[in-house]
Amino acid sequence: MDIFLTGGSGFVGQHLIARLVADGNVVWALARSAEAARRVEQAGATPVLGDLAELSAHSGETHTGTTVGTASASASRPAPAWLAVLDRCEAVIHSAARMEFWGPDAGFERDNHRPTVSLFTAAAAGGVKRFVLISAAAVSTDRGGTPAVVDEATPTGRPIIAYARVKLATERALADIATPGMTLITLRPPFIWGQGMATMLEAANAAAAGRWAWIDNGRHVIDFVHVDNLAAATAAALSRGYDRRVYYVTDGAPMTVRSFFTPLLETMGADVSRARSVPRAVASPVARTLDRTWRLLRRRTPPPLYDWLVAVMGRDRSYDISNARTDLDYQPCVTFAAGLEELRIA
Repeated sequence: MDIFLTGGSGFVGQHLIARLVADGNVVWALARSAEAARRVEQAGATPVLGDLAELSAHSGETHTGTTVGTASASASRPAPAWLAVLDRCEAVIHSAARMEFWGPDAGFERDNHRPTVSLFTAAAAGGVKRFVLISAAAVSTDRGGTPAVVDEATPTGRPIIAYARVKLATERALADIATPGMTLITLRPPFIWGQGMATMLEAANAAAAGRWAWIDNGRHVIDFVHVDNLAAATAAALSRGYDRRVYYVTDGAPMTVRSFFTPLLETMGADVSRARSVPRAVASPVARTLDRTWRLLRRRTPPPLYDWLVAVMGRDRSYDISNARTDLDYQPCVTFAAGLEELRIA
């Protein structure tokens, strides 16, 4: 199968390319720089020079609730040349996204939402048969209204951070666009971990400097997915799953925050086994106050403690992956112990 991939030069994208190529697919990976092109080519994909930002300028405002090819968008600029690659691809996997836990909605709408909607409509117009969207489990992380165990039928509420709010809006926008002949599968992974991850570097540096603190001694439950397990689910979604369905994808083995982060940070040279702890009853109001203050001051970086951290570290949250197991025939293959060992010897 010929597959068009976005985000191929990133952490998740590199593992996706490896899995897809190993399965015998031909991967065309969008690359917006010479370095990105080098990385995707090294991983086994064919680089396609281009930028998702070009799509927004080309398609203008896309209207949801329509059928592609009838009234979806009016071109304001010539289509980027790289779109021609879609004509030869049977599937698109969209994993590219700006991921930050801080910032206003407008930035994520510009960088994530609009390009995604434009790519989706372009894929449908180009005859692509299947579109796999890598979303985020964070779409169901609100300020406390959702239960400890979440599945696809659980109401999402209002996500705490802009990144997740915009992800949820994007999911809904794509679902509202009729694409006869093209199936949409959406995957919602929680914290993604594994070899090559960069998301924990700042936390590891803070821990090494003695700035790490648990909430409620790290006793709350957290869920996560190894990047190779996510790659396996994505590969399965190329031929399985139902149109317009969303699927949570995890390692299927949630554990306490302390049990997860202590050995994970240890592989990065940080010892948090004796770090101090703050009760959630104290952390929550402090985080909310700092959160509001930083927003009023329009700070570009988050405060040392904010709502998102309290939601992740100070509340039980896991995801039921029964639907992924049934519909996608998904079986997590990388265990926590195996993933840690890989990190230790990397």
